[in-house]
Amino acid sequence: MSKFIFITGGVVSSVGKGLASAAIGLLLRRRGLSIAMLKFDVYINVDPSSMDTRQHGEVYVTDDGAECDLDIGHYERFAGVHLNRHANITTGRIYQSVIDRERRGDYGGGTVQVVPHITNAIKETFSRLEKPGVDVVIVELGGTVGDIEGLPFIEAFRQFSLERDIGDVMFIHLTMVPYLRTSKEIKTKPTQHSVQKLREFGIQPDMIICRSENPIPLDVKEKIAMFCNVRGDCVVDEHNVEVTVYEVPVILHSQKVDATICARLGLKGAEDADLEDWQRMLSIAQNPERQVAVAVASSHHQVPDSYKSLSEALFHGGIANRTRVVPRLVDASRLSSGHVGEDLLGVAGVIIPDGVAGDDDGIMTAIRWARERRLPLLAIGRGMELLLLEYASNVTCIPGAFHGGNSRLDEEFDPLAAVVARLDADGRPTPGKGRGRRKGLYASYLEKGSLIRSAYGGEEIIRERHRNDCEVNPELIPELVKSGLRMSGLNPDSRRIEAVELPGHPWFVGVIFRPEFTSRPIAPSPLFSSFVAALLVKGAGG
Repeated sequence: MSKFIFITGGVVSSVGKGLASAAIGLLLRRRGLSIAMLKFDVYINVDPSSMDTRQHGEVYVTDDGAECDLDIGHYERFAGVHLNRHANITTGRIYQSVIDRERRGDYGGGTVQVVPHITNAIKETFSRLEKPGVDVVIVELGGTVGDIEGLPFIEAFRQFSLERDIGDVMFIHLTMVPYLRTSKEIKTKPTQHSVQKLREFGIQPDMIICRSENPIPLDVKEKIAMFCNVRGDCVVDEHNVEVTVYEVPVILHSQKVDATICARLGLKGAEDADLEDWQRMLSIAQNPERQVAVAVASSHHQVPDSYKSLSEALFHGGIANRTRVVPRLVDASRLSSGHVGEDLLGVAGVIIPDGVAGDDDGIMTAIRWARERRLPLLAIGRGMELLLLEYASNVTCIPGAFHGGNSRLDEEFDPLAAVVARLDADGRPTPGKGRGRRKGLYASYLEKGSLIRSAYGGEEIIRERHRNDCEVNPELIPELVKSGLRMSGLNPDSRRIEAVELPGHPWFVGVIFRPEFTSRPIAPSPLFSSFVAALLVKGAGG
């Protein structure tokens, strides 16, 4: 039977439960253990697909097309696992499932209540991850202890721990341990209160991970252990990292976190975690040979988490080139108001990320800047759509390709006006929203002799994740090709265009898929590695 680790948080949210969960997953896997991972988000939304990324961060997509919380990206990047729609469950999905059962009459007309119906549904959700060959199921609860939305989940965890044998379940609580600069003191009281609240709900943590600005002295750890009723070696310090979040597993490993977990749960893995390649990756990241800046032109420049996977993929591409890549988030509205030369000064290249509609005019200005000045450019998802619109407007000169700051994706489809279009399941233009949205892993055929095929090491067929509903309008492809744009990637089944590039330009590529979702620190995305290499050539040549 599988063992279970439940990870909760206290004091404040967004202090790193997702990173801690991901790091623990990595350490256990590096001991030869098999893991499954799940995050519960306590909001009522059924999933993050319709949520504003400026409020919640990016929407991460798995192989099977599930739209998930960005922490699922941390899990995959650290632990090297491929997760699916069962890895991220919200309060909305839990309640929806219970209401659906009630409507079908599954409860026989009985009164439906939080206990036992909601808590049973929660237990069913994480229990289904227990399968033959899965040694450990890691379950993270979003939010903080005491949040009203999270109480049913805490209760489900408590019940489950009583239903299992002793040694099957472990509770890890992550709290903030603040440092007050005015008095030069580390304060443990917030952690004490957080653990006290958790104990009021019937859960005694087995381990406390303390998020702090600096390493926590031994006497402070001993104080936390005493007043929170945990063993001294189970109070763990997770202080701020110097260069990258990928240092977190090493910090936890140095305090024997994985060894303690294995002893507590009776796990029989390797004697120690094999982190040799991870340490090698960190050494490159901490001692880069070069540094290069890249502009990320966006309407969401204020919220870096809107592009979490993108920034990580750039970091990975930098590691592949022994280079520190410094992303510069650029406000698209400034680019459209005459600041393009100022805001793009000194960058070696430009990225146009995926994202909701914003200041398209400003983003297209950045695309034109990179095209005309021969700066390396990578346009992703909707970024590729804007690349097409800029090229169609300023090179191909298709009438009406771009008008009034918004791409012409009209409800009444006009094949002469729209360069990108909503396509049906067979790849044909369709009015309105159509049935063409693609989410998840799809194949792309890369044209022989293309730059993108070279970037992928000569691979003829690749598979990357998608999250898009608009594609290149097939009726206008001949005009675009005639004017010099190359359709270098094609879906072998639907014949949809997957990638475009500009021959004769040093590096000018647009992809409809999302390569950042499959990039890993140990296995960087080939496309991002190639892009960073192009940045270095441009940087060296001025």
